[in-house]
Amino acid sequence: MAAGTSNYWEDLRKQARQLENELDLKLVSFSKLCTSYSHGGARDGRRDSSDTTPLLNGSSQDRMFETMAIEIEQLLARLTGINDKMAEYTNSAGVPSLNAALMHTLQRHRDILQDYTHEFHKTKANFVAIRERENLMGSVRKDIESYKSGSGVNNRRTELFLKEHDHLRKNPYCIYLHTV
Repeated sequence: MAAGTSNYWEDLRKQARQLENELDLKLVSFSKLCTSYSHGGARDGRRDSSDTTPLLNGSSQDRMFETMAIEIEQLLARLTGINDKMAEYTNSAGVPSLNAALMHTLQRHRDILQDYTHEFHKTKANFVAIRERENLMGSVRKDIESYKSGSGVNNRRTELFLKEHDHLRKNPYCIYLHTV
């Protein structure tokens, strides 16, 4: 029975390590996706051109973000389940006398899970903040461009009115002719 229980523990450890490695890779990719989002679109107030437009538009990145977030959440849930099984094993009767070593190993896996969970939530929150900022800045840029393009006509009219006003002010006789 001791060999069977030892194999069960080793199987759980292997599963935990495999999930931890997979999570590590996914979190790196997730972080890269999130940081690349902030570099997309118009930069420094410049208009988008083919050189500055991101390869993935915002909606594609949003879908990738959502997909990756779900995958990572599922992996974290699976790793939590494995850690729970490991905890059950260490608390069960008939566990070998190496209980201190098993507890240390379990604690290490719990710490890794906690670190990955924290990193995931931090990266996700940063991405949401970046996306909200980009959306806000995009709407502000759009409003500024709209104002500039719409006010160009008004600036021309204002310029003509000021020119006429200046002309009338310099030639008082013209005022008399205009009013008659």
